[in-house]
Amino acid sequence: MSNVGDAAGQALNPELAQYQRQFERIKQEVRELTKGLAESQFQWRQEPARWSMSEHLMHLNMSAEVWRKPLETAIEEARRSGPFSQGPFHYGFLGSLAIRNMEPPPKRKFRAGSKFAPVNGNPITALLPTFLHYQEELILRLGQANGLDLARIKLVLPGHRFLRLSLGQCFGFLAAHERRHLWHMREVRNHPQFPPEGEHRGRPNKD
Repeated sequence: MSNVGDAAGQALNPELAQYQRQFERIKQEVRELTKGLAESQFQWRQEPARWSMSEHLMHLNMSAEVWRKPLETAIEEARRSGPFSQGPFHYGFLGSLAIRNMEPPPKRKFRAGSKFAPVNGNPITALLPTFLHYQEELILRLGQANGLDLARIKLVLPGHRFLRLSLGQCFGFLAAHERRHLWHMREVRNHPQFPPEGEHRGRPNKD
């Protein structure tokens, strides 16, 4: 796999190249996790208050859609006027802590807000291509962010209006969030009661 680059054709800086590898790996893992699943398995919940694999993937798609415009806008504005830097970049404690708390295995539960609350019943054929498309968009954003000062450009974390992350931390947070839900999806698929043919169950309320 070769690194994407910015509009000038430059190779990604080491931090962004690392994020590219992470997003590519996540794409591969999602394909592996959903390969060969019946729709009934994709919708199965081990209990009513827990999410199905379908809901975890839908949640990631909903999150990607909410992040889409803030990332695009921040990068476009910075490419016009800066700040620019080749790094290395140094980040604040709170943002780094938020990323560590998001990494799997989950250290605490977070309740999904209404913008991020999925519903069961969406098929693999709808959710998987959408997820893979959003991953390609994120990889495209890495190229567009190349050469920018990833530490000085700040974004408000969607759903957490009092927490601002640096642009570089945003990519780290998104990758950690995706890994968290892949971990959940893997737990569902590896559950002892995961059926050859699953059943639809009640509405969940927890991330």
